[in-house]
Amino acid sequence: MARRLVEAGARVVSLNFGRWDFHSKNFSGLKDTHLPIFDRGIATLVEDLHERGLADDVSVVAWGEFGRTPRINKDAGRDHWPRVGGGLLAGGGMKTGQVIGATDRLGGEAVERPVHFGEVLATLYGNLGVDAKNVKLHDLAGRPQYLLDHQPMPELV
Repeated sequence: MARRLVEAGARVVSLNFGRWDFHSKNFSGLKDTHLPIFDRGIATLVEDLHERGLADDVSVVAWGEFGRTPRINKDAGRDHWPRVGGGLLAGGGMKTGQVIGATDRLGGEAVERPVHFGEVLATLYGNLGVDAKNVKLHDLAGRPQYLLDHQPMPELV
């Protein structure tokens, strides 16, 4: 469906799949239902975009607003963890096929190349042809505010 929307001219397609907030029963909820379906869906989309020659024109993003605790809680789940999260970026003419950043052995703290949300957004805006560093929006008081105060990720551009 996402690929067909892009072929029909949509500039941005946003999909939501399932419930990912597993504060309990993390393993059964992810292993048995969510992860296999998500894995097949995202892999098929990226593969399909490559086969149709759309991969350089379409950015695929799988990303949440925060990470999950590095330790399992008493209910066999994971809670919100803003210090480290993961994301997947594909296509969009980006230099893909790499891991950017690293955590400690528990996945609790960034130890190499922390990435700010603004860097990812600047990269995606750039893929859309928007120079986010120079775009200004006016706030409710009429003052100009820059869209972002970050540069695109050099590893991807």
